[in-house]
Amino acid sequence: QLQLVESGGGLVQSGGSLRLSCTPSGRTLDYYAIGWFRQAPGKEREGVSCISSDGSRAIYADSVKGRFTASRDDAKNTVYLQMNSLITEDTALYYCAAEEAGTNWCEISDPDEFGYWGQGTQVTVSS
Repeated sequence: QLQLVESGGGLVQSGGSLRLSCTPSGRTLDYYAIGWFRQAPGKEREGVSCISSDGSRAIYADSVKGRFTASRDDAKNTVYLQMNSLITEDTALYYCAAEEAGTNWCEISDPDEFGYWGQGTQVTVSS
């Protein structure tokens, strides 16, 4: 059973940066596409980014394009979400999710496409 742990969240001022990490236990992430989702209080879970299993493809929500970058370090078995130029609207609980998939597959429009989820890490951006 794949278990995911997110880390790197915190409180940051508007314009600042954070790097989230997604680390598995019990399994390599080599064959998994990794999605990043977020959920703010009173709002639906929103897809933020996805990186394909081979790292060749990454997609982003329009709201974060140009500010967030997903990457993966297979040697460390870790996937990252670098978040720059943070704004208050980025405040949310951020989750990473995994799905075993072909090398080029990625998806952020439907969270149900992902079978494995972490517990989330809180990101709070103050003005």
